[in-house]
Amino acid sequence: MQTIKQIVHDIADHLPDQATWDDAMYALYVRQKLARSQQAAEEGKVTSQEEMEKRYLNHAR
Repeated sequence: MQTIKQIVHDIADHLPDQATWDDAMYALYVRQKLARSQQAAEEGKVTSQEEMEKRYLNHAR
């Protein structure tokens, strides 16, 4: 498992030379969101598409 420092280095290494602060911050944000989503999936804290459709249809009535 990579440390946060290693992840930040990896992201920085893959940014283009002309990247802005906003580009760097967005890349970090996306990486964090993906990590949180992966953790939620591993912990079973996800809702299937079918379940969400049922909830939406029941709520819309």
